[in-house]
Amino acid sequence: MAHAPDTLLLAAPRGYCAGVDRAVQTVERALDLYGAPVYVRKEIVHNKHVVERLRARGAVFVESETEIPPGGTAVFSAHGVAPSVHANALERRLNTIDATCPLVTKVHVEARKFAAAGYTIVLIGHDGHEEVEGTMGEAPDHIVLIESEADVDVLEVADPEKVAYISQTTLSVDETRAVIERLRARFPAIVGPRTDDICYATTNRQAAVKQLASECDLVLVIGSRNSSNSNRLVEVAREQGAAAFLIDNESEVRDDWLEGRAVVGITSGASAPEDLVRRLVEFFRDRGTEDVRELEVIEEDVRFMLPKKIRQELASA
Repeated sequence: MAHAPDTLLLAAPRGYCAGVDRAVQTVERALDLYGAPVYVRKEIVHNKHVVERLRARGAVFVESETEIPPGGTAVFSAHGVAPSVHANALERRLNTIDATCPLVTKVHVEARKFAAAGYTIVLIGHDGHEEVEGTMGEAPDHIVLIESEADVDVLEVADPEKVAYISQTTLSVDETRAVIERLRARFPAIVGPRTDDICYATTNRQAAVKQLASECDLVLVIGSRNSSNSNRLVEVAREQGAAAFLIDNESEVRDDWLEGRAVVGITSGASAPEDLVRRLVEFFRDRGTEDVRELEVIEEDVRFMLPKKIRQELASA
């Protein structure tokens, strides 16, 4: 017999953030303006459904800008790229459109500023993540990467009086705060950005899932496996004592997860489209769940303009 919860609680906010919405729209508008193929370096955002939909429209996803034919149209992903990528694109005469999230650009600016002032820059982030690679490329001789409080304890810097920190935008708010506190204890003179690097959407979605987890028996987070912010939502829910799982879509829900679960919470990562949430809700409605409610924790109204080149092309068209 198929299990179904009595109640579904939908976290608000959830799903697309302003940076993801801007990046996806950038590829869509580029396809409208220039036609296929439009080349996208890496995944435009970390969600396989979004990537497949854009691929069906004519977007071609490549690992490196060096794979793009000279003169081709290239979109850089929301995660940002290193200056060397821009240099390669210029050499290949690519028509480049930079869809880097403005909040990631802010971190790049901080890296350049601290490097110019002679600081050793401690970047808190996940090794191998595209955003981290792009940020480190801004000042590779000045930046050291750490991932945890334990890394702080073994960190060696040239001058303890000349240390700065920055962070990836999609980390766990609580874990990052703990790492920063450890850095300040070890390097009392350390300086940081004027405002937190973790983006508003990451912060808000984690706050919402904390509240959600406190009222649910089970939390389902919709997002792809390579989505940093989606994985953090699962961790946050579990830290609140709820069972929690990351799923790409409703087909991955397992019956044994639902046994004895009266209230199931649903949220989605910042790169997951809302139609995946609707499909999951319908999955439970078809099983007999009737009580579906929104749990609004924070109201969001952030919007980012499309890249200047796209706006100019749209205006002239």
